[in-house]
Amino acid sequence: QDITMASREAVTEFVNESVSKDGRIDATFVDIIGKLSGAKEDPWVRALKKTAFKNANQQEMEKVFGYLNFCLQQVVKDAELDSLMKALRGEYVEPGPGGDPIRNPDVLPTGKNIHALDPQAIPTSAAVQSAAVVVERLIERQKLDNGGAYPETIALVLWGTDNIKTYGESLAQVMLMVGVRPKPDALGRVNKLELIPLEELGRPRIDVVVNCSGVFRDLFVNQMNLLDRAIKLAAEQEDEPLEMNFVRKHAIEQAEELGVSVRQAATRIFSNASGSYSSNVNLAVENSSWNDEAQLQDMYLSRKSFAFDSDTPGAGMAESKDIFASALKTVDVTFQNLDSSEISLTDVSHYFDSDPTNLVQGLREDGKKPASFIADTTTANAQVRTLSETVRLDARTKLLNPKWYEGMLSSGYEGAREIQKRLTNTLGWSATSGQVDNWVYEDANATYMEDEEMRERLMETNPSSFRKMVATMLEANGRGYWDTSEENLERLRQLYQEVEDKIEGVE
Repeated sequence: QDITMASREAVTEFVNESVSKDGRIDATFVDIIGKLSGAKEDPWVRALKKTAFKNANQQEMEKVFGYLNFCLQQVVKDAELDSLMKALRGEYVEPGPGGDPIRNPDVLPTGKNIHALDPQAIPTSAAVQSAAVVVERLIERQKLDNGGAYPETIALVLWGTDNIKTYGESLAQVMLMVGVRPKPDALGRVNKLELIPLEELGRPRIDVVVNCSGVFRDLFVNQMNLLDRAIKLAAEQEDEPLEMNFVRKHAIEQAEELGVSVRQAATRIFSNASGSYSSNVNLAVENSSWNDEAQLQDMYLSRKSFAFDSDTPGAGMAESKDIFASALKTVDVTFQNLDSSEISLTDVSHYFDSDPTNLVQGLREDGKKPASFIADTTTANAQVRTLSETVRLDARTKLLNPKWYEGMLSSGYEGAREIQKRLTNTLGWSATSGQVDNWVYEDANATYMEDEEMRERLMETNPSSFRKMVATMLEANGRGYWDTSEENLERLRQLYQEVEDKIEGVE
């Protein structure tokens, strides 16, 4: 913590030194500051004098802040309009990688002709190292909450754009869970697998159920092939005890149950049918067009049960609902990654659309709800939190944060719609996981519905979105996700009528 705070102080002092008199960071000004480095006391030196790191190696610090100065120059460069004009004139636009600038500063400056990556080159060795940390922390967190027992099966989601940004971190997580190491060939293409011996692994091989997004399915068919081979490789280790190989243990049980071979029963890579996207759970929640949670779960099971088979790679996605449901019955943990500071759990509906937590509970013979975890890899120090903890954090930092919602409201019509979308997505998490605390809705009601001034602002700014917010609060109560007073409910009913009259032009 001391290192983190000292680093923040030093970087803040450095950036403040680069701000011109009008409060802007100008690229030319930053360049001048960089050239003057050493001519006077450097700002980070001043900052560190106040900390326990005042004797930090000066030469090493100059290297670090020299690079940070370069990054700051790239951040403030204005190349977008210039590149647009070049493109319109048919001139050359410099290519460059896309992705998260925090993870890869080479993304900057913006205004490049962006490209992604070579899909055959992931996961990279750096991604495998990062994935190993997350997998270890996930398993240890589950053991801590589960009396020291290892999870036997983990259900997780693979996103296309996220794997581009992280160079395949979540891909590597799947392989490491089952105890298989990806290996590149002489050309750097990751197309070989190495089974990690149990002695080296130091734990059982964890079974997985992988839900690939439609975009991932389209972009990374080679990696789906690799994942399927990795899981089936683990399932065919006949000399390993079943208590140390949950992949094989479950594959044998499912082969007997379904009357198929062990290799076929070890199918674990699922997605939509070719050309199809999403489970449509998000659309049902957004439109309030669902009767009960069982209907949402049936939608997920029907649309996400198409399997990839590395033994018939050209055959596309084949419907395998029985194997999919049988695999989900063994799930102890559901898991997703958050790898970018740009998007969190309630920013978009895709995250809850792919969450099978309540579905697993309905399929399990004991009716037990699986533990749900989210890995936050937006910083170098990856954190594994429960889904409930992450939803609470998201609510505090966005939906219920005055800085956030005032910023949204200052944007006018679209800002109000963003607030409404976040509230709807919160309801989505209640529907798929039941991991939203009652106080989130209670505080949202106090923030947006009880405050008369706030009500008027939302009503004037975007009455349609405000009507949807009121309806969402009433729906949350009606579906049993929010327990509140009759006074609050009556206020909401009156508000709904008022905003309905305003939209319809009724005086």
